[in-house]
Amino acid sequence: MQSVSILIVEDDIFISQHLREQLKKMDYEVAGVAYNAQGALDQLAKHRPDLVLLDINLGEGKDGIDVAEIIREEYQIPFIYLTSYANRSIIERAKPSRPAAYIVKPFTEKDLFANIEIALYNHAQGWQVGSWEPDIINKRFDTEFTRKEVALLRDVFEGKTNRQICEKHFVSLNTVKSHILRIYAKLDVHSRSEAMAELRKRLAQ
Repeated sequence: MQSVSILIVEDDIFISQHLREQLKKMDYEVAGVAYNAQGALDQLAKHRPDLVLLDINLGEGKDGIDVAEIIREEYQIPFIYLTSYANRSIIERAKPSRPAAYIVKPFTEKDLFANIEIALYNHAQGWQVGSWEPDIINKRFDTEFTRKEVALLRDVFEGKTNRQICEKHFVSLNTVKSHILRIYAKLDVHSRSEAMAELRKRLAQ
């Protein structure tokens, strides 16, 4: 997966299918769909998504807030609650899990897009890089990135989708994908989430 990958955790099959279609239309990759807490944990371990859309009510057993605590402690990736619950007691229970957003159903495609983009941006801002100068970046790695690759590396770090990168640099989607694949090879990773983790380890201050 080269674009931003998102895991859907939603127990309603019709809502989950609608979310999948919306995300694809917005140029995100769907890492997977889970319908309960255990499925969510299995998908997280398997796919390592960049963001999770998380329903709170997941039927019997653990609910979305329980899953959120595991996401925060073990994966350090942003998650957004998508829920029908807007009562004070649920919101108070959800607060300590530190969601990137809390969207109450029903919601529009614009609501979803705006909250995902803000969540990805704010998550990236929590990990500041001292300098994006190629000479400084290359000193931190055992390989060498070109100036263009460093620019794309920064876009990946900031959570931009492949299409957003295309528009920013005035290049084709295939060109962006080729550049990103070469970057992944140099980082010895296979996904955006792995690339982000490696960048944070080497560059974040």
